[in-house]
Amino acid sequence: MLDLLVVMLERVGLIIAVAFILTRVPFFKDMVHHVKLSRKQEFIAILFFGFFGIAGTYFGVAFNTNTFHFNSVEMELAKEEAIANSRVIGVVVAGLLGGYRLGIGAGLIAGIHRMTLGGFTAVSCGLSTIVAGILAGVVYRKRKDLTPLTVFGIGALAEAMQMSVILLLSKPFDKAFALVEVIGIPMILANGVGTALFLLIVHNVMHEQEKVTALQAQKTLRIANQTLGYLRKGMSNDTAQAVCTILYRELEPSAVAITNKTHILAHIGIASDHHQINSPIRTEKTKEVIQRGELIVVNDGTIHCDYADCPLGAAVIAPLVQRGETVGTLKLYYPSEKVITDVTMELIDGLSSLLSNQLEIAETDHAYQLAKEAEIKALQAQINPHFLFNSMNIIVSLIRTDPDQARKLLNSLSYFLRQNVTGTTVSKISLKQELSHVRAYLEIIEARFIDRLTILYDVDDRLLAEQIPPFTLQPLVENAIHHGIRDMEHGCIIKISIQSVDQEIEIRIEDNGKGISPERIAMIGSDKVDSETGTGMGIYNINRRLMMTFGDQAALSITSERNEGTTLSFRIPKMEVRDRCEQSGH
Repeated sequence: MLDLLVVMLERVGLIIAVAFILTRVPFFKDMVHHVKLSRKQEFIAILFFGFFGIAGTYFGVAFNTNTFHFNSVEMELAKEEAIANSRVIGVVVAGLLGGYRLGIGAGLIAGIHRMTLGGFTAVSCGLSTIVAGILAGVVYRKRKDLTPLTVFGIGALAEAMQMSVILLLSKPFDKAFALVEVIGIPMILANGVGTALFLLIVHNVMHEQEKVTALQAQKTLRIANQTLGYLRKGMSNDTAQAVCTILYRELEPSAVAITNKTHILAHIGIASDHHQINSPIRTEKTKEVIQRGELIVVNDGTIHCDYADCPLGAAVIAPLVQRGETVGTLKLYYPSEKVITDVTMELIDGLSSLLSNQLEIAETDHAYQLAKEAEIKALQAQINPHFLFNSMNIIVSLIRTDPDQARKLLNSLSYFLRQNVTGTTVSKISLKQELSHVRAYLEIIEARFIDRLTILYDVDDRLLAEQIPPFTLQPLVENAIHHGIRDMEHGCIIKISIQSVDQEIEIRIEDNGKGISPERIAMIGSDKVDSETGTGMGIYNINRRLMMTFGDQAALSITSERNEGTTLSFRIPKMEVRDRCEQSGH
């Protein structure tokens, strides 16, 4: 009995080796993770485990109940022979991982095959094999935790049931009893251990693969997080050098390099003495990757560097792609091709895609900035005719009544327009310059209002060097005059306030005019609002430029009371705050 147990465990060892092969098969991975299989996958799995059970039969030994001798399993058994085997391992594993259909299907294939071999236990062994599949399916249905001890118990129970079926169905009973007496315990123990080992090995191998994958994903995310801030600036010597340094530290190859189509942008590691920044690409394989746009592995000694004593060995060269065009390469060098595993290649392939995507984002960001600047320029250009139209109306009205004053105002307007030309060529000017524009404009306005208008200034002179988009305050003041106080006969007040509030600058334009209805306040600044006295573009444009320049938090705020006046205000960050944010990448 002990000798048979040793033999059975040896034969089980051969079957266990199959477990390692199975971990590479896609449908088997789905089974381990209890993912629903397609019909085709189920069919393949049933065939596989069915033939696995057949293999377990042939790996067994034939036992002669007359001579009590063990022989190799032949294609046909004598009437007095039975087989000590590991057939139930394949069937039980199929049921545990795939459920009833797989367990019964594999059991039918292995069981019917057993019946064809003959022997006095042919029917009982064939039936018990099918029952083993059903038993495993019951466990799968209940989704019990498959600990090694549990699996051992299921495998042992399946074999014990086979022994019971042999005693019940096989004739003559005395031969059946003699058979079970000799092979029962060894087969129960061997098949229990074999089933437990099979699944234990499978789960451990799969767990290690998942662990490696998780670690690679974690490393990739860490690299992505570190490189994003650099590549969003585009591909240059500085950004390539920073990325290569990160990859060299994280992946520990012999060297890392990034090139564009013609030159080396950065090279970290060995051979940096001749693979220098801004030198032409030295290897033919790199040029091949740029032409083909496909990742390649360069074997030892085939890098073909034009430097005679180049120490670089094997390498993985991956393309960097923008808009479908290869714009450069990512190269990782290793001492030998033997250390370049499939996992390494997948990681580098993923990194090249990641870096390519980051370059795409950089290009998109750059295009967005250009579009944003173009829109700001367009909005600024819209304000000039808007202001000119209103100013000329005022001067025209004065030409008939006070030509000297009109001439003076024309000089003021000429000065103001010259400043406007300068304003359209820059994105920001100082608050001091902007206030000068407003004062020049108000000189024109005061001439029309005569003694009806009072201008109040509450300005912190320490803030006058701060920057603001040009043509921001004048349209707000113009709005207060034309839509707030224009129809008032006396006591018109405009107040301009520029004060510091924590890390921000608050700018307020107040009037004591007729006010604005709540419904109209909700619309002003968020859309172009038509009115009887204007185009509705002024406040809309200012609000757009403020948000595009400083963010949504700089949007205009409007408060108003009917016949009490209106206040338009906004806050912008101080320059020192903006500089800190830009340096930190926010």
